[in-house]
Amino acid sequence: MRISIPREVKNNEFRVGATDAGVFELVAAGHEVFVEKGAGLGSGITDEEYVTAGATIVDDADELWAKADMILKVKEPVESEYHRFRKGLILFAYLHLAAEPELTRRLMESGVTAIAFETVRRGRALPLLAPMSEVAGRLSIQMGAHALMAPYGGSGKLLGGVPGVKPAKVVILGAGVAGTNAAVMAMGLGAHVTVIDINIDRLRELDALYGARLTTLASNKLNVEREVVDADLVIGSVLIPGAKAPKLVTNEMVAQMRPGSVLVDIAIDQGGCFADSHATTHQDPTFNVHDAVFYCVANMPGGVSHTSTAALANVTLPYAIKLANLGVEKALASDEGFALGLNVQDGKLTNRDVAAAHGLESELV
Repeated sequence: MRISIPREVKNNEFRVGATDAGVFELVAAGHEVFVEKGAGLGSGITDEEYVTAGATIVDDADELWAKADMILKVKEPVESEYHRFRKGLILFAYLHLAAEPELTRRLMESGVTAIAFETVRRGRALPLLAPMSEVAGRLSIQMGAHALMAPYGGSGKLLGGVPGVKPAKVVILGAGVAGTNAAVMAMGLGAHVTVIDINIDRLRELDALYGARLTTLASNKLNVEREVVDADLVIGSVLIPGAKAPKLVTNEMVAQMRPGSVLVDIAIDQGGCFADSHATTHQDPTFNVHDAVFYCVANMPGGVSHTSTAALANVTLPYAIKLANLGVEKALASDEGFALGLNVQDGKLTNRDVAAAHGLESELV
């Protein structure tokens, strides 16, 4: 199979779809690999390293896509890339189609076979989403702490406080991979941390791990409102695989928060879990609602690209090799969890949650 790895063009996205080690494995398996010139530089991988691993460097993006049987990338294509879609092309990347109606339409119209990292499953786990959830969870505290500083519009509070001064209160909505990593980072910095989730068994697990260092609360409207209103930093990390994120934090709640409070929406790729959220970029990451600071960068892990590319490639490469070795039909038939990654095929949506988000249940194959 001919596999192309393009340079990411989304604002301040420095990750790349494969490392040089991944290219080496694909080539060793008998496949041709094409890498767009400069694609890996943001992650510290030079064109020369890709060539040494067996890739061919291609200067022109249109040529790169035209050569490919499969495009292996990180983020969903943006509008400037849509004209490269064609029938029979395999696209393997993060897609987040529930929040991308135009991309969904163009993929359906073009006949692309689109497989989304974020809906591939292994049991109840999301193996291709997990490493970026780990990164985003940890980074959310780092960026939230930065936004809390007075020069950036925050309240001027240090997360861990100091002797004689109480720490900041961090409230985390969602106890999944991202939320748990956020909690660990926030506790490590000395903050007072509360995690809210609907899964009581998961809260029991966190309580057993962290005891009195961490407060756990069952998720209901009253608990969410009380905790959010009293928080210095709110992390939104709720996830329904493939579907739009539920809106847990209302504008009215934000209006009651202390001036300079910060809200970080990790769920923004799926539409966000705060009512006032809209996607921002690393270049212009925050905006204000009432007197609160919102951080809603849609590709948070792209800001720590060395770490993120390596972590992502560790988990995506075996699936990419399976696709290349077996082709789409056999690869998906061999793994029920992998088959759940299929979002678009033959002009139809094949993921129920994505279809429901667009009111297109009847289009399922």
